[in-house]
Amino acid sequence: MSRDSRFERGVQGESIARLHLRRLGYRILASRWRCRLGEIDIIAEEKGTIVFVEVRTRTRLGHGLPQETVGGFKMRRIARVASAWLGRSGASPGAPCRFDVIAIGPAAQGGRRFEIVHLKDAFRDSG
Repeated sequence: MSRDSRFERGVQGESIARLHLRRLGYRILASRWRCRLGEIDIIAEEKGTIVFVEVRTRTRLGHGLPQETVGGFKMRRIARVASAWLGRSGASPGAPCRFDVIAIGPAAQGGRRFEIVHLKDAFRDSG
């Protein structure tokens, strides 16, 4: 698969994830926020909590579930980028935050083309 098609799949996945979050009542604060440390796919707010969202999209499950691709290195990088965003955003010191993962992959069954798995507070038990 070419880099362009992976990029396009990622953009589509992030669009689906934003729609999913809006339907749940989240307010989108930023998409694809970048700094020299990296990028966060979506930054949202839910009931006063700032939510940093990593979106993983797969078209096939041959190499595992999309959410399984967010390992320790990726989590640490996202946490550093989130810290940079908080410093630049003017967010209140000590504002509640969490890290979610939204995994989008082929539907296991039924008539749907894809399935969304939303893992709230996905980094909490990661060590």
